[in-house]
Amino acid sequence: MADSYGESPLASRAELLAQAGAPGAVHLAEVPFLAQVALRVDPKSAAAERVGTALGTMLPTQPGEVAEAGNVSVLWLGPDEWLLVGPRGSAEEIQDTLTEALADEHAAVVDVSAHRTIVEVTGPLARELLNKGCALDLHPRSFEAGRCAQTMLARAGVVLVCRDAETPRFWVFVRASFAEYLADWL
Repeated sequence: MADSYGESPLASRAELLAQAGAPGAVHLAEVPFLAQVALRVDPKSAAAERVGTALGTMLPTQPGEVAEAGNVSVLWLGPDEWLLVGPRGSAEEIQDTLTEALADEHAAVVDVSAHRTIVEVTGPLARELLNKGCALDLHPRSFEAGRCAQTMLARAGVVLVCRDAETPRFWVFVRASFAEYLADWL
């Protein structure tokens, strides 16, 4: 579990992130230690349907979709791959729910909470900042709230999620080993 590591990947950059933002334009902050569970299963299987029932929302089946199930977000990462993101300390509960729903079917459930941290980028100029290092069209008509994408940001592989298109508010999931680099770039 991520909490066992003591401090977050960006603990040393917290002050830098806070100072790097531009008041009223962009705010940067780490969202550390959220539960992150990877799921691989055939989306057309009975197991996938049982997972949807257990979660309270069906697994997204379209590229870039994000489904919400209470306090858990389900991000579509590939045709048979999802990332479930929940509150701090909930990884074991999410894993148990998935494992029980999958029964004995061929699938994979892995706690990847320590794999990535999240940088939250908010404010009126958040899109412009992210577009400096990302080739995606982040305009709200193309990348609206409830969308996600695996992409490159400043040469670092990330999962980008639009949490709110009006504010705007983005979550950037970045590998722990690239977190300081990305914080410095931002």
